[in-house]
Amino acid sequence: MIKAAGVDEVTDATFHAEVMEAGLPVLVEFTADWCPPCRQIAPVLSAVAAEEADRLKIVQIDVDTNPETTAKYGVLSMPTLMVFRAGEPVKSMVGARPKRRLLQELEDVI
Repeated sequence: MIKAAGVDEVTDATFHAEVMEAGLPVLVEFTADWCPPCRQIAPVLSAVAAEEADRLKIVQIDVDTNPETTAKYGVLSMPTLMVFRAGEPVKSMVGARPKRRLLQELEDVI
């Protein structure tokens, strides 16, 4: 998995505790090693994680090694960015995007 700096990795086993029980909204990136757009968005996620740490938690989950969570949320394309608030998915976006656009898209959910 392409690890974005400042972004934690979650697994099928830790997803509930790290995402569903989080005190902040959580942006989950469903990612894979073989995904070029996932490499593109990694520095964007790192920057957003640093800038929005007081309002948003960002985590990554590898779709190849965590099929349970991937299937549960119907993820078919990578990267899929899904925002969870109070344990519920409230927004889903597919594909890489520049930081400015991502922040605009997140504004209504964080």
